[in-house]
Amino acid sequence: MAKYGANRRSFMQLAGITGGTALTSSAAADTDEAEESNEADEQPVYGGTVVQVLSMGGTIASTPGDGGASPSESGEALIESVPELNEYADEILVDQVTQLGSFNIEQEHVAELGEKAQETENVVDGIVVTHGTDTMEESAYHLDLALELDIPIVFTGAQRRPDEVSADGPANLVTSFRAAAHDEIRSGVYVAFNEELHAARDVTKSHTRKLETFESPDKGPIAQFTRDDVRLYREPGSYSKSIDALRTDKTVSIISSGQGMSDRQLRFAIEEGDDGIVLNGFGLGNTNETLSHAVRDAIDGGIPVVVTSRSHAGPLSAIYGNGGGETLRSHGAISGDDLPAHKARIKLLLALEAYDDLERIQNCFGEW
Repeated sequence: MAKYGANRRSFMQLAGITGGTALTSSAAADTDEAEESNEADEQPVYGGTVVQVLSMGGTIASTPGDGGASPSESGEALIESVPELNEYADEILVDQVTQLGSFNIEQEHVAELGEKAQETENVVDGIVVTHGTDTMEESAYHLDLALELDIPIVFTGAQRRPDEVSADGPANLVTSFRAAAHDEIRSGVYVAFNEELHAARDVTKSHTRKLETFESPDKGPIAQFTRDDVRLYREPGSYSKSIDALRTDKTVSIISSGQGMSDRQLRFAIEEGDDGIVLNGFGLGNTNETLSHAVRDAIDGGIPVVVTSRSHAGPLSAIYGNGGGETLRSHGAISGDDLPAHKARIKLLLALEAYDDLERIQNCFGEW
């Protein structure tokens, strides 16, 4: 990263930014600053409230094209387009981590994002991540499990591109900056969207296109942002049990339950040598007898199986036999509690990386 501090006023005028905020970008560097960066073990010192923006792409940065819309706007351009952000940060640092639709983001990209966050922990007061909405909750939960920073990491994005009518990206950026700079929000990973702040563990995308897409079933948001204040509904912070892993090369498949489904997909995962399996069951954590037999075989073969529910909300409970939750529990399947399958997969990936015995992996999850 480099800072435009030496030519601060002229750069800010050029960028259309007014007020007292200096914008720092990884795209350019002053000569003096570049020389300073070569000095070992030195970190820049900034005045006032400092917010780091880590840009990943997504709809918030997308523009239309012949082959369909794709991320093309840099993180720097996004920040320059919202001068109101100056009200919440004295210094804004910008780093372009990747430029992808979130449906193409992989664990490697999220690990790189986490490493960037770790690098800036002692320099900034908060981090804002601009990210696509499709897998935003997975990236946020990944970092919530893997990192224990003393600053907040706030994910945000948009449901509408910058060129669309009533684009929501600018308002979501303002909400994310307000959260990242707030005195009572000093740790944890969050999603800021539609003037609400959600905990990474609990939040999920609930609608394909509505602006109020993010919600936290059964839990509700951490906070709501009004014009004048911030209303805290729950204690800010992480609601996840930390796992000592950030990068992973493990393989975990999600197998869905459906009425009358065979065990073909689950047995294929076993044959392919998956390190773990998430079974997305019915209701309280049930599946049919055919699939339950395959679950038993997977566990007997040393493959952990985590059971989740395809229901939108609520925890699991081992009640029914004949393939139900009690049958799966007796086979040694792990309860995913109230996690959706895609988040249970992230947790299992990191747990498999961190631990080499089933008991420690099981302790990362809930009880039946």
